[in-house]
Amino acid sequence: MTKYATVDPATGKVLREFPTLSDVEAEQALTRSHDAYRAWHRAETADRASVLARVADLHRRHADELAELMSLEMGKPVTQARGEVELSASIYEYYATSGPGLLADEVLDIAGSGRAVVRTAPIGPLLGIMPWNFPLYQAARFVAPNLLLGNTILLKHAGSCPQQALRLGELIDAAGAPSGVYQNVFATTDQVAAMIADPRLQGVSLTGSERAGSAVGATAGRHLKKCVLELGGSDPFIVLPGADVEAAVQAAAQGRFWNAGQACTSSKRLIVEASVWDRFLEAFLLRAADFRSGDPMSKETLLGPMASVSARAELAAQVDDAVAKGAVVHLGGKIPHGEGAYYPATVLSGVTPDMRAYYEELFGPVAVLHKVESLDEAVDLANDSPYGLGGAVFAPDEEAAAVADRLEAGMVGINTTIRSAPDLPFGGVKNSGIGRELGRFGLDEFSNKKLLRFA
Repeated sequence: MTKYATVDPATGKVLREFPTLSDVEAEQALTRSHDAYRAWHRAETADRASVLARVADLHRRHADELAELMSLEMGKPVTQARGEVELSASIYEYYATSGPGLLADEVLDIAGSGRAVVRTAPIGPLLGIMPWNFPLYQAARFVAPNLLLGNTILLKHAGSCPQQALRLGELIDAAGAPSGVYQNVFATTDQVAAMIADPRLQGVSLTGSERAGSAVGATAGRHLKKCVLELGGSDPFIVLPGADVEAAVQAAAQGRFWNAGQACTSSKRLIVEASVWDRFLEAFLLRAADFRSGDPMSKETLLGPMASVSARAELAAQVDDAVAKGAVVHLGGKIPHGEGAYYPATVLSGVTPDMRAYYEELFGPVAVLHKVESLDEAVDLANDSPYGLGGAVFAPDEEAAAVADRLEAGMVGINTTIRSAPDLPFGGVKNSGIGRELGRFGLDEFSNKKLLRFA
């Protein structure tokens, strides 16, 4: 099998294969990106915004096709995939409509005579390295703000969703992006490293694993290139006395099992105060049982297969390790018979620091519940993680807000889970990465904040 291939996770069948670029083709792609930048960054902002508006429209016009392709390549239930297409469209639309205003010069209040402004300018060709779990949305987070800025983009998508990668490129071309402004590249690891090292490339953004982020960050650092790294998460979900338990259960189940639990901001560690433990556990198990595995192409399915058999094997090994060391399985926990990469909605408790499931990210439909005796214990447990992406606190509003301030995370939901929106910043701390995306912050990471000082 080649590096880029469509493998149906519901059946395990290889449907299509695609060759990687030759080294000559990789060099040509970088040359085209560099050449296209010269004209693209001089185009009127309104013209670049118009391209993004058409990209948004094309996402919506082809929503059913895009959703079905997503279900085919990575197993997302088609209804959830349809939601991702709309979210992606809304991101392009946001930068098309609000982005030009966010790029307005910032007038500085300076001492002395004269005046000064800061102008947000592009920096040049960029490389995006995207994952498979949200193949359109996560590309949109990187592509939309940077095309508006005037940067040009080489996008290396995950090897398991090549048809989506090609289709996205076709939509951006159809929207009127000039040749070379956006290019899909089926690049190898060595070609990626060579692109980052090339002086024509000015930055790299990766959404993926800690291991990949460490490698890309090291290469970018050696060559003094700006990088944004959106990596893993093991988000805490805290439930305290006084919380609306039913609302917390609904949010926790949705947050944990949506997209088969394959989301960085999924509610992976449910930390519940002892006085509400029994009520929460009973209701959560009932709700989790609703997430039954099924055909991702069916509109009735809530839980599709995981994206690959190898991803399922890794998750199963983490669960088996926990069970062997004394964790309690309340639901699921066994690989089902039959074809495909299915894994059931699973609920564990009694997970301790000697188990892999305590510190490692569980990237699949497995919820870990922890009972705590106090607010301070809940906060300490929430922060006892190498990750710091998102989190949620369910409690009376003022108390929840105070707890949120104590969490080591880039994003915290108060009586809600973290839900991505075009105008809200996205990113974390600790091993969850470097930098922010979306909102006005998405325009800052790969920009030149140029000072203009007037006499």
